[in-house]
Amino acid sequence: MSDPDAHLLIVDDDERIRGLLQKFLVRHGFLVSAARDAAHARRLLQGLEFDMIVLDVMMPGEDGVSLTRHIRESALTPILLLTAKSETEDRISGLEAGADDYLTKPFEPKELLLRINAILRRMPEPAADAAKPKFITLGPIRYDIDRGEMWRGEEVVRLTATETQLMRIFAKTPGEALTRSQLVEDLGRDKGQAQERAVDVQITRLRRKIEVNPKEPRYLQTVRGAGYMLSPD
Repeated sequence: MSDPDAHLLIVDDDERIRGLLQKFLVRHGFLVSAARDAAHARRLLQGLEFDMIVLDVMMPGEDGVSLTRHIRESALTPILLLTAKSETEDRISGLEAGADDYLTKPFEPKELLLRINAILRRMPEPAADAAKPKFITLGPIRYDIDRGEMWRGEEVVRLTATETQLMRIFAKTPGEALTRSQLVEDLGRDKGQAQERAVDVQITRLRRKIEVNPKEPRYLQTVRGAGYMLSPD
């Protein structure tokens, strides 16, 4: 059984393999991001936390073993290496760099799934106070609660300072309607109808960034007589 909350990073320069792995792992309940090379992976790692990294060894530019060493300088995120090499010294170099396991290409997708789940089962359970969700999913949008960042696939959705504040406010109580006056207060603004109308404008702009059809909002809903409510998947 796959951990439905686990967020994986796939790093492979082969677009076809990268896409196939991403689709396969998403189908088995994982949240999956993908990087085309080590430089792309480094950028994603600066902005997101992952539960596990599946990393190809042979890539143009920086290889997977070098990237593994870099990651191990600051993080203990589990790493599974994918390699076309079967020689003992290559497997050893990957493990010495800090990888948790390796899988030699070609491989069966089911074996990859078994290896991933086995590694994740070995990870310690988070403390009770750290068990809160790290992400909110709004269709194709992923919102990082701790960092206050919004992503559509691999692309960052740029938020203004006020939009960032609003998302933080809504993320604290998803599924609960907040009045315009309450939002004005939480934003630290002076009370009054002018500020409440300003909140309406900000909500409209935020909907353009998270809704498929902003005129018929699915995720940032208007609750008649009660205000606005964030309704994640």
